[in-house]
Amino acid sequence: MPGIQLAHAGRKASTEAPWLGGHPLAPDAGSWETVAPSSVPFDGYPAPRQLTVPEIQGVVEAFASAARRALTAGFDFVEIHGAHGYLLHEFLSPLSNRRTDRYGGSLENRMRLTLEVTDAIRRLWPERLPLFLRISASDWSENGWTPENSVELARAVQPRGVDLIDCSSGGNVPSARIPIGPGYQVSFAQMVRRETGILTGAVGMITEPQQAEAILQCGAADLIIVARELLREPYWPIKAAEALGVPPQVPVQYGRAFSAK
Repeated sequence: MPGIQLAHAGRKASTEAPWLGGHPLAPDAGSWETVAPSSVPFDGYPAPRQLTVPEIQGVVEAFASAARRALTAGFDFVEIHGAHGYLLHEFLSPLSNRRTDRYGGSLENRMRLTLEVTDAIRRLWPERLPLFLRISASDWSENGWTPENSVELARAVQPRGVDLIDCSSGGNVPSARIPIGPGYQVSFAQMVRRETGILTGAVGMITEPQQAEAILQCGAADLIIVARELLREPYWPIKAAEALGVPPQVPVQYGRAFSAK
C-alpha cells in the first residue's frame, strides 16, 4: 500500500541534503528565499519572508496539485505533513506565527491554513483512500503548541475527512528540551485517540516487536509508524511477525528467500 507525504518546508527550506549536513545553502550554492507565516527565523537560518494572503492561497492550491499528481501516480494514501517546524506547523505554533490577520492570533486562525489544505486535498482525494495528517503534538516549549491544541486540531480535521493523526512532536524550537526515549511520543497518540476517537499513529523510537504490539493491544494507537528502524533493517516487519508468532506476509517474488526449503 504505497503512500506519499506532502510537505512545504517553510522557513526550514533552502538547505543542503540532510546527509550533507542539512545546513542553509550559501548564495553561491543555489540558495533561495524562504517563506513563512512571519519573518521569524529558525535558529541559525536566514529570516524568511512573510507570506501574503494570496500567496497562502497559492500554497493551498500547490498542496492540492501535489495530491492530484499522487493520485495519478497510483498512491494509495496521502499524508499531509504538518509537523517538525515545516510550514503548516509554523502557522499552527504561536512561537513562529506572529500574524495579526485571519491566519494568526487565535487558535482558530492559526489552524486555518491546515484546515484549508485538508479541505482542498479531500475534495479531490477519493473517499475510499485514506488521508493522514502528521502533527508535532507538542513544541516542548513554553507558550508553544500543546497536546491540548493537538486535540482541538484533531477535532477540526476529523469531519473534514482526515482518517488518522500521525503523532510526532518537536522540530519548531531548536532549544526545546525533549525527553527522548523508547516510545516517548506514544502518550500523544493515546491522548488524541482518547479525546476525539480519531485513529492515531504512534511514532518515535519504537524498535522492538513486543513494544509495538503492546502499544496496539493497550489501545494507545491504531498504527505503528516505523522509520529509522526500517532504514537499519528493511525486513523488520517480517522479522517482527516471526517474533510475535505470526506467519509473515511476504511478496510472492520474495517467497523462496523465506521458505524453509
